Amino acid sequence: MLFQSQFYVLVFLPTVAALYYAVANSISGRQWLLIAASLIFYGWWDVRFVVLPVAQIAATWLVALAHERTAKREFLLAGVILNLVSLGTFKYLDFLVVTFDSLSGFALPPPSIVLPIGISFFSFQLISYLIDRMRGDAPIYAFRPFALFVLLYPHLIAGPIVRHNELISQFALDPRRQGMWQRIGIGLIIFSVGFSKKVLLADKLATIADPLFAQAALHLLNLADAWSAVLAFTFQLFLDFSAYTEMAIGSALVFGIILPENFRRPYLATNIRDFWRRWHITLSTFFRDYLYIPLGGSRLGPWRYVFATMITMALCGLWHGAGWTYVVWGLWHGLGLVVCRSWQQLKRPLPTFVGWAITFAFVVAGWVLFRSSSFGAAGTVLASLVGAGGVGGTVQSVKLIMAAALVSALVPSAHEIKDGMSRPRPAFAACGAVLAVYCLLEVGEGAPVNFIYFQF
Repeated sequence: MLFQSQFYVLVFLPTVAALYYAVANSISGRQWLLIAASLIFYGWWDVRFVVLPVAQIAATWLVALAHERTAKREFLLAGVILNLVSLGTFKYLDFLVVTFDSLSGFALPPPSIVLPIGISFFSFQLISYLIDRMRGDAPIYAFRPFALFVLLYPHLIAGPIVRHNELISQFALDPRRQGMWQRIGIGLIIFSVGFSKKVLLADKLATIADPLFAQAALHLLNLADAWSAVLAFTFQLFLDFSAYTEMAIGSALVFGIILPENFRRPYLATNIRDFWRRWHITLSTFFRDYLYIPLGGSRLGPWRYVFATMITMALCGLWHGAGWTYVVWGLWHGLGLVVCRSWQQLKRPLPTFVGWAITFAFVVAGWVLFRSSSFGAAGTVLASLVGAGGVGGTVQSVKLIMAAALVSALVPSAHEIKDGMSRPRPAFAACGAVLAVYCLLEVGEGAPVNFIYFQF
């Protein structure tokens, strides 16, 4: 089910919220209701795949319980391997077969396995819990709240990546506690902001970026078309992904649940380390805590730092997509982080505008690789950006791209909105309502467009 569909906004969310508050006196009733709603939400895409997250949740909980009773770490290791095998089979088996064929000369047929939605996200949440158990940082939870921690539908399909200690304790809180109406109101405003980002900007930017990147796979673009494609995708990606996060955070707030922040205006970053503190924050902290620091981080000297950074970012790239272009995109950012840290150690700070311009250009160049279908297509786009395909043409939809840039830079993040609204603001509520109604009418003119990270 898509957040921006009329069915979700007009039927699903209001119905689930009404039932939730109707059983607010019962902790178990609230939790079972959200579990049932989450399974319906997930199964809306294809009910056959509901068994996958349920099976991984049950297996993970059982191995944690076995570890609690036997103190054998092997159970936890088996749980981590099980979740990695599931993720690897569905997301990377085709990629591995194609890579093997290209290196060996064989022609094995690719399995062509359908990628279940959200598997990258709920697998990481389960793995983080098991690793925390190994570290002695996670208790055994009752099955119901543990299952809800993973299944809670606002974050289930595309994040934020939520950890057990951030979420499970909230399930026992009475949603009618002090500030209920404020949370619901702020949640609806945040949802409306994400709704408008998706429908009014991201989806329209896609109509510019998609055909131009398709053309770049065949031939050089002129200078104006190249910049149209790259800028449109740069803002489309952020607005689409941050829109999902805001709609998730807003939906959860309606139920009195606070999800962690995932974006904080990343295109204002003045260096690449700052960018990764603002971009997909829950993924960045996951890789930091469960891969970068265990690999040694910056504690064991400069060469270990380089090694840990490059491995972490290569795997971060692979997590984003099963292809070598994603791996190289990750290495590109790893190199940027290494260079950034080395420069900062010289203690010669750049002027703010210069730092921002370099960072933005670096990120945009990376997005070319991220979006392109092949290295050849990426090279074509990059060459076109400097005029290799001619300097003619006109930048497409300049007003739309400028509006997207301003929204990306000036509109506060979900948590900035939440933390900044300590008292009711009727003007904000009115604007949010107008935006939501307008977006509903816009969506009604055609089928809603999937989020970029929907099947991921």
